[in-house]
Amino acid sequence: QLQASGGGLVQARGSLRLSCAASGRIFSINGMGWYRQAPGKQRELVASITIAGYIGYVSSVRGRFTISRDNAKNTLYLQMNMLKPEDTAVYYCNTNPSNANYWGQGTQVTVSS
Repeated sequence: QLQASGGGLVQARGSLRLSCAASGRIFSINGMGWYRQAPGKQRELVASITIAGYIGYVSSVRGRFTISRDNAKNTLYLQMNMLKPEDTAVYYCNTNPSNANYWGQGTQVTVSS
């Protein structure tokens, strides 16, 4: 499993930084992604990064979220700025495309208005 951390309760327009540590075996051969699932909604991929560093974002977070990876530390990050109440969700890290064996419990992000 891949375990995300760094979530919490923040006011609108605040910031949080999520982290996800992975084994070298997983990290070194896979593109990675941050996913989120809000109550009553399907899980969605919000940001992705390839091994080579090519990055993509869902339109709702583009310009506010920044995904990065530290290949030396086998760690994935998501810097979230200008948070909105609609960003409230459980955030997960996984490979991209996702692997069912790697879903962890996620980290809760709650944005108050």
